[in-house]
Amino acid sequence: MKTDELIHLLAADERPVRRTAVEQRFAAAVLAGLAGAAVLMVALFGLRPDLRQALAWPMFWGKLVFAGALAAAGLTLLLRLARPGMKVGKAAALLAVPPVAMWALAALALAQADGPQRWPLVLGSTWHSCPLNIATLSVPAFMAAFWALRGAAPTHLARAGAVAGLLAGALGTLVYALHCPEMAAPFLAVWYVAGMAIPIVLGALLGPRLLRW
Repeated sequence: MKTDELIHLLAADERPVRRTAVEQRFAAAVLAGLAGAAVLMVALFGLRPDLRQALAWPMFWGKLVFAGALAAAGLTLLLRLARPGMKVGKAAALLAVPPVAMWALAALALAQADGPQRWPLVLGSTWHSCPLNIATLSVPAFMAAFWALRGAAPTHLARAGAVAGLLAGALGTLVYALHCPEMAAPFLAVWYVAGMAIPIVLGALLGPRLLRW
């Protein structure tokens, strides 16, 4: 077969790619990640028994806003990293807003607490299991985010992998908040962030290997 004939055959099956194809792919990944995390959470940990009462507590919603804001910022940045040549712009700066706000709340809570009360505010009762639990619940979203990236064209592979890990960690944290009994800002500022750091580091390490194209 001649080269011109081969090119003609390949071009004959060419179809236009939808403008929103990348967004739809990541929307599916987010939904799959949330669903998978919810199934794991119910199977492994269960909902907190006082969930109805917790719905009336501002800090319970603060946990959800914290994780949800990080997930939204991570998704925004990931959609840019998924396209070659697209500038990150202010999307990266948005990632700093939720943790800085939580750290500020934590610092305020610690400043207002007496000395002996400060460590209990940081450690809570589940510090030893919280990061690992969050990392566990992030696994479905981690796999889904990498699947979405594999269908795109990222060029900064380690960075894209790290942000995929952040998105997964934030979604896992969002679901874990429905089980976690901790409500103190100092605890959330340390151990929730530590839990999300696990898939971030893993994503940065695996990105150059799994996202190569």
